[in-house]
Amino acid sequence: MDECPRCQGSLEELSLGDVSTVTCPHCEFADIPVDHDRVPDTPESWRDALNRFYEQ
Repeated sequence: MDECPRCQGSLEELSLGDVSTVTCPHCEFADIPVDHDRVPDTPESWRDALNRFYEQ
């Protein structure tokens, strides 16, 4: 992969330990798979968030 699939700019390879990926410095494309978590419908209160934090 020499050319960015989004803007056709030049790609750069980034490595960290045994893992590497490519990124485009022009449009900020990154070939990194991600899992998106669903945002809750109702906001969480500070009390609930802190309780969840301390329970773990």
